Amino acid sequence: MAAAFRQGLQESGYAEGQNVAIEYRWAEGQSDRLPAMLDDLIHRQVAVIAATGTQAALVAKAATKTIPIVFETGGDPIQLGLVASLSRPSGNVTGVTQLNGQVVPKELEVLHELLPTTKTVALLVNPASPAVADEETREAASAARTLGLELHVLKASTEAQLEAVFANLSQSQISGLVVGPEGFFSSHIGQLAALAVRHKVPTIYRGREFAAAGGLVSYGATTASAYHLAGVYTGRVLKGEKPADLPVQQATKFELYINLKTAKALGITVPLPLSGRADEVIE
Repeated sequence: MAAAFRQGLQESGYAEGQNVAIEYRWAEGQSDRLPAMLDDLIHRQVAVIAATGTQAALVAKAATKTIPIVFETGGDPIQLGLVASLSRPSGNVTGVTQLNGQVVPKELEVLHELLPTTKTVALLVNPASPAVADEETREAASAARTLGLELHVLKASTEAQLEAVFANLSQSQISGLVVGPEGFFSSHIGQLAALAVRHKVPTIYRGREFAAAGGLVSYGATTASAYHLAGVYTGRVLKGEKPADLPVQQATKFELYINLKTAKALGITVPLPLSGRADEVIE
């Protein structure tokens, strides 16, 4: 994703090591690290903060009212309190959203299409990101009612809790799982895919990496596209444009990946209309 960000930055006229220096900070899904990281960046008087992920964006906004912030988030920036308006952000903050909370219902639809006889499914959220988890839960609950599904909300914010969730799923009456898009889960995408395969739980998550690692299906906006747009905006801010004058952009490219080998292992027949819509069927 860093490469996509740098590409966007370069399109705005800035190349790392030539006319711009990038101070990288990685929280690795541990949000408690963020405040100290932001304090360090503010102390260094950086020209702009590119905050990727909802928690990073929220901590950055709380940390400074003067340094420009360009965020990348999967949530609704208005509901999260990042901006007052998508078209006219106020203050020192703008960025890119994937509106993943609104994607969760579509993921539920795809899972239901794969498992048409299933009546009970689950949504996995990270309680360490309550604003994101609440939005995903609301959207998923509404979609589940429309589809006639019983929805269980499961929670995990550590590797051990992920292990426990999948172990319990394989022993329960829950037949399918939607993993809510969130930074902690993205940083453990390999573990998620491995757990889904090991416990034979039909699971949907975003990003081709999940399906490529053995997950059943992936759907969502391409994260690389969002990072690229954030890089472009960061370059424009470096050139002197104000965040308040840059409308929040929405990543609009959505992709569907299906792992046919995993589907066969789970005894799932992928409907032809669904496989026909897929950007890639992995065999």
